[in-house]
Amino acid sequence: MKKIINDPSTVVDEALDGAAAAHADLLTLHRNPTFVTRADGPIAGKVALVSGGGSGHEPLHVGYVGAGMLDAAVPGAMFTSPTPDQILDATKAVDGGAGVLHIVKNYTGDVLNFEMAAELAAAEGLSVASVVVDDDVAVKDSTWTAGRRGVGGTVLVEKIAGAAAARGDDLASVTAIAQRVIAQVRSMGMALRACTVPHSGEPSFTLAEDEMEIGIGIHGEPGRETRKLAPADEIVAILLDAVIADLPFVSADRTLLFVNGMGGTPEVELYLAYNSARKYLAGKGIEVERSLVGNYITALEMQGMSITLLKLDDEFVELWDAPVHTVALRRGL
Repeated sequence: MKKIINDPSTVVDEALDGAAAAHADLLTLHRNPTFVTRADGPIAGKVALVSGGGSGHEPLHVGYVGAGMLDAAVPGAMFTSPTPDQILDATKAVDGGAGVLHIVKNYTGDVLNFEMAAELAAAEGLSVASVVVDDDVAVKDSTWTAGRRGVGGTVLVEKIAGAAAARGDDLASVTAIAQRVIAQVRSMGMALRACTVPHSGEPSFTLAEDEMEIGIGIHGEPGRETRKLAPADEIVAILLDAVIADLPFVSADRTLLFVNGMGGTPEVELYLAYNSARKYLAGKGIEVERSLVGNYITALEMQGMSITLLKLDDEFVELWDAPVHTVALRRGL
C-alpha cells in the first residue's frame, strides 16, 4: 500500500482538520461527536439538509456543505456509517426552525443510524423527514444493502433539494422534490482497478490487466460480473443499456448526464467516456440538456467510472441551475 498518510487510524480525522482549515469561510468542523456544518448556519426559517455516510467518497458529503446544497455532513470512519449521536447533533445544530431533511444513501448501516437519529430528534421536538437514495441498477441487494445501493444520484438529489430549500420551500415540499429526483435517476459503475482501504492495506478485489469489473459499488465492492476490457464506446454502452432499460428512458426524454470518476481515473478518460455517452444517447433519441463530469462521489483511488442519468423536467432544470457555493460545486454565487 502506498498512500500519503501518517497513521491509518487517523486518516479521516486529519483529512477533516485539513478540509476545515482550507475552507474556513464555508465549513465549521465540530468534534465530540464529529460533523461539519456550513459556516454561516443555521439559517432561520430555511429547511436544513443533512447527509452523511462513511468517508472515502470525497468530495461527497463534506464537499457539498454550503449555500444551495447541504447544511451539514456527517462523516463516519472509512466506508463506515456515522453513528446516531453524530447525526442527531448535526441535525440539532443546523435546525433553523423549518425542519430538517435527512438525505440517506441506501446502505443498511446508514439507513438504521439515520432512522434512530430522526427518532431521537423527533423526541426532542424537531421536525425531521428522510429520503433514501437507491439509484444503482447493478444489483438488487448487496453485501452492504437491502435493495439497491445509493450512488451517483445522491449528488443530484442534494443539489436539487438544496436549491428547493434555498428558495424557501417548506419541509414537505423539499422532501417531495427529493423523492421525485430519486424516482427519476439511475446509475451504474465499472472499475479497472480496486481501491485499498488504509486500515486493511489490501485491494478490495483483483483484476487481470485485460479485465474490467462491471457493476461495482462505492465501497470497493466487486461488480456483478468480470469481463474482458473493451473500448470506451463498448463500456459506456454496457452501462447505459442497463440504466436506460431500468426506468426506462425513452426517445425525446430530457436528461442530465453525469459521468463520475471513482477517484483514480483522469479527466481525459472521463470526458472521453462522456463523449461516447452523448453519441450513444443521441442514437437513442435521448436529449442531454445538462451535464456533470468529474470526481464527485468516489471510492478512494478506485480506477473506473459510473454513469448517472436523470430524467429532467422544467422544475429540475431550474433547481439544478440555481446558485450553489460549496467546496466541490460552485456557480452563480
